[in-house]
Amino acid sequence: MKIYKISAILILIAILFGGCGQSVQSGKVQVRFWHGLGGPLGDVLNDMIMDFNHTHKDIEIIANPISSYNALSQKLSAALQVGKQPDLAQVFESWAAKYQEDNVLVSIDSLIANDPDMTEEDLNDFYPVFMNSITYKGKKWSFPFNKSVRAYFYNKDAFYRAGLDPYYFPATWQEFREYCKILTSPKDDIYGANFTVNEWQFVNLIHQAGGTIMDENNRPVLNSQYGLEALNYILGLVNVDKTAKSTKELDGQNAFLAGKVAMYEGSSVSITFMRQQPINFAVGYAPLPTYRTKKSAISGTNIVIFKSGNPKKEKAAWEFIKWFTSTERTAEWSARTCYMPLRKSAMQTQIIQDFLAENPQFKDVYAQLEDAVFEPQHPAWFLGRDELKKSLEKATAGILTPQQALDEVAAKLEKLVKEEEKKGKL
Repeated sequence: MKIYKISAILILIAILFGGCGQSVQSGKVQVRFWHGLGGPLGDVLNDMIMDFNHTHKDIEIIANPISSYNALSQKLSAALQVGKQPDLAQVFESWAAKYQEDNVLVSIDSLIANDPDMTEEDLNDFYPVFMNSITYKGKKWSFPFNKSVRAYFYNKDAFYRAGLDPYYFPATWQEFREYCKILTSPKDDIYGANFTVNEWQFVNLIHQAGGTIMDENNRPVLNSQYGLEALNYILGLVNVDKTAKSTKELDGQNAFLAGKVAMYEGSSVSITFMRQQPINFAVGYAPLPTYRTKKSAISGTNIVIFKSGNPKKEKAAWEFIKWFTSTERTAEWSARTCYMPLRKSAMQTQIIQDFLAENPQFKDVYAQLEDAVFEPQHPAWFLGRDELKKSLEKATAGILTPQQALDEVAAKLEKLVKEEEKKGKL
């Protein structure tokens, strides 16, 4: 009999506390957020989300990290097909354009128009390249989130041993080529630089040469003389001079850390990953060498709010976006991850000033935002980017000539553009 009484009491307690939990929970607006950041970057993001949740008692951001951006893209596509999409998600420009055409995104323009806290002064504080990259057909469907530029990391000790000034990095393509020759030692299996097939790197190079990927009419023009110059520049280092080590994925970064490569090109956030292990030499930071222009292509994602039919969720999601992109928060994000600060005012914050005091060369990496461009927004680039990588790999392997490779990807991208046009949406 006592057992039954104890059981009844336990059940009653469970109901009472369960009800309280549901009552408390019902007062919070839960916002599901899918992102593709892991490792140290994901750790910082989780810290900041916890900070937001702690300071916003009526909102709870529930983060769901996905293993990679490719996996995130696939999961979003599958979720949208069955109406199970998250409230917030990271997306690239071409993803946002595709989702906007499918009418599944909340208009950022509408949120801004109805929010007295987001003033014209606020909007003008964001770097122009970020605001231009989220504006598609005159409207905003996403907002800047984690944005990066490409940068060079170099072995200052190797520079010193080669008789080079360890505080000066080559400023032009030609200087860089000369430095590669000086820093290469075939007998020691040491290279001046490395080259990993990378679409983002090619986008940078073609803009520096004076070209672009797609023209103002959304026609592929990457197989122009400028595209050919960009590709030949890379292949010249690898196959002609033999001063750049051909690598795959993270092999280039690992070769740099091992002292086998003197100069390594990666994302500005690459150093955040490299610092996870001991580095046995002094590391220098530098912006990309330039050619005809100083243009530098940004990458990284923006953030979108998916339609849910729940205005409270959409408003809560917008509150998180505003908080994360505020001056102090974007400064914190940048200093802790080496992503770019989204606002110009962030450069004056104490946290960025302290960061630059410790890493003065990073100021020139930040300065690339002044001449920054962005990748195509057209939905065709969603698949076209992968086609570019495949063609670049064929050129690197000698399967196709540089011109054949660029002609191939231009034709495939043109086909993708026409397929989008046939849908009658563009």
